[in-house]
Amino acid sequence: MKKLLALLLACAAFAAQAQTKPIRLVVPYPPGGPLDIVARAMADKVRDTLGPVIVDNRPGAGGNLGADLVAKAAPDGTTLLMGAVATHAINPWLYAKMPYDPIADFTPITGVARVPNVLVMNAQTAAQLGIASVADLVAYAKAHPGQLNYGSGGNGSAGHLAGEMFKAQAGVFMVHIPYAGASPAQLALLSAQVDLNFDNLAAASANIRSGKLRAIAVTTALRSTAMPEVATIAEAGKALGLARFDIDTWFGLFGPARLPADVTQRLNKAFVEALNSPELKARLSGLMAEGMASAPEPFAVFVKGELAKYRGVVKASGAKVE
Repeated sequence: MKKLLALLLACAAFAAQAQTKPIRLVVPYPPGGPLDIVARAMADKVRDTLGPVIVDNRPGAGGNLGADLVAKAAPDGTTLLMGAVATHAINPWLYAKMPYDPIADFTPITGVARVPNVLVMNAQTAAQLGIASVADLVAYAKAHPGQLNYGSGGNGSAGHLAGEMFKAQAGVFMVHIPYAGASPAQLALLSAQVDLNFDNLAAASANIRSGKLRAIAVTTALRSTAMPEVATIAEAGKALGLARFDIDTWFGLFGPARLPADVTQRLNKAFVEALNSPELKARLSGLMAEGMASAPEPFAVFVKGELAKYRGVVKASGAKVE
């Protein structure tokens, strides 16, 4: 009897230890970016309900390295991924060989946030060319094919793909100039080495407000709450073939495939409550990000839709990573 009691106590202790095992939240990018900042704020906010959450930065291969780590982790709720549009919608079409399946190898838990991109021009260049709107830009590009160029953070980046989507839908030709990252691309725009960029709104906002850059339009289907005065490409270009234009940078929370339903729901509840808290809403607002917390099912549908959307966009761009 004593041996049985000791065994039961040992099992209970083991179960308690397993339940308090820290959660590892893998961020597949370097520290300091919007995704990393939000991940750390979320980790701190759910500490009281889920216990310790340790953010683990695993950059490499455009986010594939960290995502693959989670795809191959045990489905017990202790290893999660802060995934993004790149890891789950762009990279599968961009990379010749992927180490994971973006749908089959993950359990979607909740969307986290989306950051609008914005079509910006060097203010002096825009004034010289007489471009103040989407209609002006399309008219100039059609009259001067190949004379406008745009920069991006690299082949296959969100800025590159937004530019290719714009060209395809508007029926214009502009030259793409890739740089080694978003910051060099923005510096090239500020120094008028390129004419325009499709930049992250949070990164471009200071230069827009200072007058160095002119915001032509945001790239999302709806106007940004951070700059509601700036029209969307879709609404401004409705008569120009751009009515379906919609592209942004989003990120969300994933677990490995076969995550038990009760674990998924427990994680969803904790992280959605965190994202809806005043503190997290303020943090997102400061990054010009918009929350997209949801139940697992609609988030899964969203991810599948994004994966399908970017297949054509990446193919049209010609971008490929071997």
